[in-house]
Amino acid sequence: MKDSENIPALMKDIGTRARAAARELGFASGPQKEAALLAAADAVWARRDEIVAANVLDMEFGRDKGLSAAMLDRLMLDEARIEAIVTSLRAVAGQNDPVGEILTEWDMESGLHIKRVRTPLGVIGVIYESRPNVTADAGALCLKAGNAVILRGGSESFHSSGVIHACLQDGLKSAGLPVDAVQRVPTRDRAAVAEMLRATEFIDVIVPRGGKGLVGLVQREARVPVFAHLEGICHIYVDAAADPEKALKIVVNSKTRRTGICGSAECLLVHKDVAATLGQAIVDALIKAGVEVRAEGMNGSVEASADDFGKEFLDMIIAAKVVDDIDGAIAHIQNYGSNHTDCVITEDQAVANRFFTRLDSAILIQNASTQFADGGEFGMGAEIGIATGKMHARGPVGAEQLTSFKYIVVGDGTIRK
Repeated sequence: MKDSENIPALMKDIGTRARAAARELGFASGPQKEAALLAAADAVWARRDEIVAANVLDMEFGRDKGLSAAMLDRLMLDEARIEAIVTSLRAVAGQNDPVGEILTEWDMESGLHIKRVRTPLGVIGVIYESRPNVTADAGALCLKAGNAVILRGGSESFHSSGVIHACLQDGLKSAGLPVDAVQRVPTRDRAAVAEMLRATEFIDVIVPRGGKGLVGLVQREARVPVFAHLEGICHIYVDAAADPEKALKIVVNSKTRRTGICGSAECLLVHKDVAATLGQAIVDALIKAGVEVRAEGMNGSVEASADDFGKEFLDMIIAAKVVDDIDGAIAHIQNYGSNHTDCVITEDQAVANRFFTRLDSAILIQNASTQFADGGEFGMGAEIGIATGKMHARGPVGAEQLTSFKYIVVGDGTIRK
């Protein structure tokens, strides 16, 4: 699709077909959806060589575009990562079907019996950047929740996402479900994004998954409701009562396991009483691991500037600062955080409870790596993103979070007096 004048017609056609598919998918049986996802998983594995070959083209495109090492890491697929995609698809397939689940039910004195039950949202638009695995995660979770989905991946992952999308449609065909339930925007033209953001007639919710620029654009321009997945400015506070061995391994893992994901730690806060001992030992370990530590109050790679706090590096860089106590850490996070994921390392439960009570991030962690901020690690099989807003969905967005509810009211000739 090279003629941008055709983009509105293209997107209207995709939206119309998605809306029709959503009506049919909304009452598909759980076993039918499970069969579609299992068949899609088999197709991904069978076509893994094709996916890797497509990914080579995407990696070349990304290098030519000047993507950072962290972004290229997000983009790269090898057999191990494809196997992880397959595992995720099978995990989502094996979950209980959320659609039709009775959330609660009660009887009224009037004689009515009322049930609140889960129901699909309808059509979901997912706009994401360079990670091709999001194609599988988003497609699977939307399908499991009975929603049609329109996928608009980043230009960098165009070829990889195309093959993965074809595998999802193979699964739908084999299970007798409408292939239009999972559609992919077949163009890199950014005009398609603008059309999605205005498509209130066809799309019920938009989920942006990417950097601050993408999410900010979506929030500013969308007329469709948005599940915001903003920056992952994740903090770790090392308390005076922290276990040194735990603290050292947690901080290093939080920063270095994968720097390009939203759960990567971006700021280290250390209680002043242990700054010269445990805090400095952690900074030294990070530097030894290849991390540039921009420190205030400790000896880092370089001295921190004001701009280093409240920044999502997505790289082997971390800001570090000494704080007076738990309240100093809380104040810093409230000022610089993004309400994504924040961690406290302490053996003092009163300190942890204060951290949990006074902060309102979507995910709060004690004595574990921030890299666990992931729907798969929460038992959701996969995630469509980490929602940092407070409306409808918050934290990892899995199949359950992609449903709404309706009320089923039953009487027996019941009338209102």
